[in-house]
Amino acid sequence: MTMPKQFLVRAAVRNNAEWCAAMLRTAARIDTSSPGASVKDSFADLDLTGIGFQVLFEAQWMHRQAGAPAVTSDLAWSVAGTPDTLHAWACAWDDGDGNAGLLRPELLEDPATFVLAGHSPDGRVVVGAVASRSDQVVGISNVFALDSGGPDAAWPVVLDAVHRLFPTLPVVGYEHGDDLEVAICHGFEPIGPLRIWLLN
Repeated sequence: MTMPKQFLVRAAVRNNAEWCAAMLRTAARIDTSSPGASVKDSFADLDLTGIGFQVLFEAQWMHRQAGAPAVTSDLAWSVAGTPDTLHAWACAWDDGDGNAGLLRPELLEDPATFVLAGHSPDGRVVVGAVASRSDQVVGISNVFALDSGGPDAAWPVVLDAVHRLFPTLPVVGYEHGDDLEVAICHGFEPIGPLRIWLLN
């Protein structure tokens, strides 16, 4: 039986809010006093231009039925379980942009958060994502791949990990642009709009 799209959008929004809350619980502070603050408009129904925000990008919530990936990967995967493995994942995800410190060791204490790492034969983290489990869905965010192939190389590893960890749960998340098109190729369907606003 297929869940109604409105239910799926609400489940995706709630799941993403829970993941954001888990991240915020590990952060020392959030700076909203200077340009660069952002707002996730989960239903794309706000107009924040009057208070100094501009649209950074439009995206789509997306859903994939529970099930194994259609495309397989030969990369081994694991769930980061120690500060060192989390740090290795964060450095790979960040790829030198200076944001690796956003993922703090306290995140490992959240029982609903699973930091998924795909490893090359030499043990490097080359693919990753975060899976956040809620009652009715598992959300995927922070999908990346370092070597050639980009998200197209990441999704088979991520979906295999999610299927093994949560075989009966539908998968939700959001993407935009080319990344959305790649996710659609891996079995996702767009289910509703969202918008990210950035403070000027």
